[in-house]
Amino acid sequence: MIFGNHYKTKTMTEIYYSPRFKKSLKKLPLSVIENLNFKLSLFAINPFNPSLKTHKLTGKLSQYYSFSITNSYRIIFVNIGTHEIYKN
Repeated sequence: MIFGNHYKTKTMTEIYYSPRFKKSLKKLPLSVIENLNFKLSLFAINPFNPSLKTHKLTGKLSQYYSFSITNSYRIIFVNIGTHEIYKN
C-alpha cells in the first residue's frame, strides 16, 4: 500500500509519497511499518479520524499537519483541501 507513488481511496482521497519518505521507509523496523500501514488506512478514509489525533503544527511548520505512528515516529503532511469545481 505505501510503496507506490500515490494511493487513491474510494472517497477520492489521494496520498502522494515524497521520494525522501519512500527512502526512509526502507530503514524502519517491520513493526513500525505495520503500524504505519494501519494508520495510513485510517488516514486514507478520513485524515482527521479521532484515532489519529491529527493536529496542526505551529511555528516554522505551521503550514503542516501531523499524526503519530508510534511514540518515536510521526507523519507530517500538507492538507491541500479539495479540487472541486464550483458552478455559479
